[in-house]
Amino acid sequence: MANLYPYIFSEDARNQADFYANALNGEVVSVQTFEQAPNVDDAIKDKVMHLTLSAADQIFFMADSVNESVKQGTQINLVLEYKTEDEARSVFENLSEGGSVLMPFDKMFWGAMFGRVEDKYGLIWQITTEHE
Repeated sequence: MANLYPYIFSEDARNQADFYANALNGEVVSVQTFEQAPNVDDAIKDKVMHLTLSAADQIFFMADSVNESVKQGTQINLVLEYKTEDEARSVFENLSEGGSVLMPFDKMFWGAMFGRVEDKYGLIWQITTEHE
């Protein structure tokens, strides 16, 4: 079983999340900035690396887009989170067939296995395991 989360990339994730929280009677649950990541450029330290929004009985993830401008087709990634590394790795490899690996599936500093892939149809997926 997997959980599916929309991941919305934004020019201003904090304000966009506040808008959705208000519009959907929700709340911003957590915000992590790039300042919390190792070896990050000072220019992006205050940018949102990961934001969790609970609204409309759903969980949404958001982040500021720092490496590419937001344009139609890049502002949403689909995130699948798995309990086991084997299950997540298998799905990552399956989605990679005919597509492009954007970030290899590997252990991340926050404790989860994580990878990012654009499938052969142009959808971007983030495959991850639950945090330790």
